[in-house]
Amino acid sequence: MTKPDFSVLTQDNIVAFLGDVFERCGDEEYLGEPVTMAQHMLQGATIAEENGLEDEIIVGALLHDVGHFTSEFGTFSMDDTEDRFHEEAGADVLAEFFPSVITDCVRYHVAAKRYLCATKPDYFNRLSEASVHSLNLQGGPMSEAEVAKFEKNPNLKKIIQVRYLDEAGKRPDMDTPDFWHFAPTVQRIVDGHMQASPRKGSHAPHRVGTANQ
Repeated sequence: MTKPDFSVLTQDNIVAFLGDVFERCGDEEYLGEPVTMAQHMLQGATIAEENGLEDEIIVGALLHDVGHFTSEFGTFSMDDTEDRFHEEAGADVLAEFFPSVITDCVRYHVAAKRYLCATKPDYFNRLSEASVHSLNLQGGPMSEAEVAKFEKNPNLKKIIQVRYLDEAGKRPDMDTPDFWHFAPTVQRIVDGHMQASPRKGSHAPHRVGTANQ
């Protein structure tokens, strides 16, 4: 069987590329949590779907940590002393093919953790040990100035919804469908965005870091 060529990503192969990433890299440990990387994201998407949330929230939850797979800096570990900016890596891969609400949910889900820790002190108690460690690397709770700036994002509500799903998707006993269950929804969002966007075509993707291959 010929291996798919993902050297150039297009509207027609971006979903297959993401599914391939889930299959190749999804069994990796998720940041010291009791679930794998794929289980974590699939749980968030499944919880969103079961609660009747919008497709944008489902897909945002499904893809929010895809940067752990595609970042040239590799994946986070509890031994890290510097942030790896997986949120930027993930958003950059998706930006050509997804609307801003999706890429914002990916790009700012870390900022949302910092925001919630600053504005809702009880939120910190929800964080796992690994999430607290990464919070410290990511700058800790936001300052008042950062909070004020973050609240201007028009997609704030949906970013926060995805952040709560991020925290919820860490259950070792939860069964979920696989990525391909969500693939038609992902493709529908891609197609809608590409039809509405003046920028069509293809672009070279960010490469999966050697640590994740």
